[in-house]
Amino acid sequence: MSITQKNLLQVLAVSALALGLTACGPNDGQTTGQKLDNAVDRTEQAAEKAKSEVEKAAETTGQKLENAMDATKDAASNATAAMGEAGVTAKVKAALVGDSELSALKIEVDTNGGAVTLSGEAPNQAAKDRAEQLAKGVEGVTSVNNLLAVKS
Repeated sequence: MSITQKNLLQVLAVSALALGLTACGPNDGQTTGQKLDNAVDRTEQAAEKAKSEVEKAAETTGQKLENAMDATKDAASNATAAMGEAGVTAKVKAALVGDSELSALKIEVDTNGGAVTLSGEAPNQAAKDRAEQLAKGVEGVTSVNNLLAVKS
């Protein structure tokens, strides 16, 4: 049983108790039937109020659930993007390792979005240029920032 259902049952129980007490209370000029009618009216009002509160709580809960679902979608999207970046980085490193002159070098590869940054050293300008071309040839790379320093 949910909390809101419990609350509704509690309101109804208190209302029924009030009904009983009203019917047995002091005689204020009302007949028992009138007292009963008044108690029924109050019970109906209490039930309407409880229903309204339950509906508000349900609406709030629904909004919180929707917010949680949005946050989950955002987290999943961010995770997918990070996995995509890691995949691009791995592919660029694999392309560099495949080149005999570049494979012996420690070239750092950083991927952000589809932009790849190469840093480290290249033995000559031709190797630096080749590293950039290899990186540009990898699927998912949108640009290359070649920060490789040429050894002198």
